[in-house]
Amino acid sequence: MVARIITVCSLLFLFAAPVAAQEEGEVHGGGEFSLPGWFKVSFLDLPADLAEAREEDRGLILFWEQEGCPYCEALIETNFHQRDIVDYTRANFDVVALNLRGDRPVTTLDGEQLGEKALAEDMEVQFTPTLLFLDDEGEPILRLNGYYPPEEFRVALEYVGEGAWREEDFAAYMAEHGPGEAAEPGFVDQPFLAEPPHDLSGAEGPLAILFEQRRCPECRRVHDEILDDPRARERLEPFHVVRLDRWGDETVTTPEGEQRSAREWADELEVTYTPTMVLFDGQREVIRMESHFRGFHVRSMLDYVATGAWEEEPRFQRYIDQRSQRLRERGEDVDLWEEK
Repeated sequence: MVARIITVCSLLFLFAAPVAAQEEGEVHGGGEFSLPGWFKVSFLDLPADLAEAREEDRGLILFWEQEGCPYCEALIETNFHQRDIVDYTRANFDVVALNLRGDRPVTTLDGEQLGEKALAEDMEVQFTPTLLFLDDEGEPILRLNGYYPPEEFRVALEYVGEGAWREEDFAAYMAEHGPGEAAEPGFVDQPFLAEPPHDLSGAEGPLAILFEQRRCPECRRVHDEILDDPRARERLEPFHVVRLDRWGDETVTTPEGEQRSAREWADELEVTYTPTMVLFDGQREVIRMESHFRGFHVRSMLDYVATGAWEEEPRFQRYIDQRSQRLRERGEDVDLWEEK
């Protein structure tokens, strides 16, 4: 097993007298995990890994992780410690782990030699964990950006493993087979949501588009635990915020000035999970929240777009590091896995 451990030290920064020393804030909630021993032992030759998986009639999953990642820890320690998930994954897939920040050379599916970091950029991996499910030709079938709780994760595995991806898109499959029926029906009202009709071509400032559905326990969690937090409300102030029913018929004028139903626009944006929050700066999508996020990362995404930092730093993970360090230098603690 490969240990992935984060250690955080508290440092004292000394200032000239008579100013007292300020203690640097600490980081909490970092992930500590070991990759499962049943993951494929790979020489990072992806064409060879793909060929071996095909010979065994299994699919190939590229599992992107990084040390200190609490979402990776949740996936490993929660999802991959449930017997049915482990058994199904091992029977139907080979899993190759790659490090978002790593330097190991990888033979790509195109036969090139790239380091892990360069390959992550080439594959536009912004979050960990990111799971890429590949077909027999190495083409992506499904991409999971971030952590999916066990109920949704099982659906994703079965969507690929049972071949449903050949017949329907993942959003429709999740809506039919996911856990949404267990949730209280209806949307959560919020004062920051814009009233319809929605003409986003004329909206001022950055846009935050929330795609939800009426029976969605994760949607309610995001509102109750994250968006009701005053810190999130403050960061939403620069945004024009719109909530759309992912399956709805409500007409929207998109940032490009085209009229679409909410469902049509969600399909065009390839929204596969609810809630998904898509952040735009003008007509450009900058980043999106899909899967299970916690408060620190959601607030970081909002800052990343609202301040225009994305134009200077295209890698969100680097921005997260910089923002975390700035907060710590002010003496603030950073909790990567806080409930809110």
